[in-house]
Amino acid sequence: MQGSAGSAPGRKTAMTVKDIARVAEVSPMTVSRVLSGGKNVRPALREHVERVIAEVGYHRNENARSLRPGQRSGLVGVLITNIGNPYYAGVVQGIEQVVAATGRRILVGTTNEDSDLERQLLSDFLGRQVEGLVVVPVGQDGDRFSAARLHDVPLVLASRTVERAPADAVLIDDVHGAREAAAIMLREGHRRVAFLGNKVTVSTGQRRLTGFRSAFADSGTAVDERLVVLGLQDAEASEHAMRELLTLADPPTAVFAANNRISVGAIRAIARAVADGSVAVPPRLFAFDSFDFADMAPIPLSVIDHDPAELGRVAARMLLSRLDGSAADEGARLVELPVHIVHH
Repeated sequence: MQGSAGSAPGRKTAMTVKDIARVAEVSPMTVSRVLSGGKNVRPALREHVERVIAEVGYHRNENARSLRPGQRSGLVGVLITNIGNPYYAGVVQGIEQVVAATGRRILVGTTNEDSDLERQLLSDFLGRQVEGLVVVPVGQDGDRFSAARLHDVPLVLASRTVERAPADAVLIDDVHGAREAAAIMLREGHRRVAFLGNKVTVSTGQRRLTGFRSAFADSGTAVDERLVVLGLQDAEASEHAMRELLTLADPPTAVFAANNRISVGAIRAIARAVADGSVAVPPRLFAFDSFDFADMAPIPLSVIDHDPAELGRVAARMLLSRLDGSAADEGARLVELPVHIVHH
């Protein structure tokens, strides 16, 4: 199980199966069974042991037999939220470009916005003795990213931040991009502008909503809260929300979509409404993050664009600066990358 083999100098001694058993007040055999998949363990007991494992930050050392003492794994763990989103494919590509140049390899996991799955994947990565982590985080629980929980493995947060997480982070200038987009729509004369956003626990959604509201405040215009729809997780949910907005007696004349999946759903709803004649003049759309075939959208579209691969490259360079010691004495760093607006 967990041992010292392969641990980097300075890493804290990890807990053993016996330590977990003592804290959970069960036998070491029960802990081993849970770690092996939970077969023949009552569900309630399995959940109890899994909770203890998560709380104490235990990680199986999957590389203990293959790594000699002091040897590094050459692995960097990367967690993204949605492998089906081309945006994150670009982020991963950028990370790999930089990491591969140092002779290291990346391990990629997908959380699907599931915090429990994120914790499991973090545990798996740490069990494989990754040298560092680049994570697109789920939610705002910063405790899981504490140095003690991660056994001092360096961490960079990508695209999103987490409150109380003492980690480097690289973001897009979400607030400025959303403010500029909303200001353009207001200057064009739009007053009924809808905002389609994702979960409020996602920091990018919060920041983009903040920028959107600030443009209205700057112009002395009130946001119509009936047109603000949050919690949209995918294109299907966005399409449904957009259809509902279009059926209002006074529908929005412009729409701000907080990410590319939301934009795709909104375009589908608007295009279908135009096709069936229920909408004569389609609302103009501002999309945050580009997507395939954006230039072929059947409605007026502008995109708040940036390079996801560059975000990945910057995140990887920040991580490597921790690994090689060049940034060892610096506190948590924050980098914000610029955006630009593309009109299609």
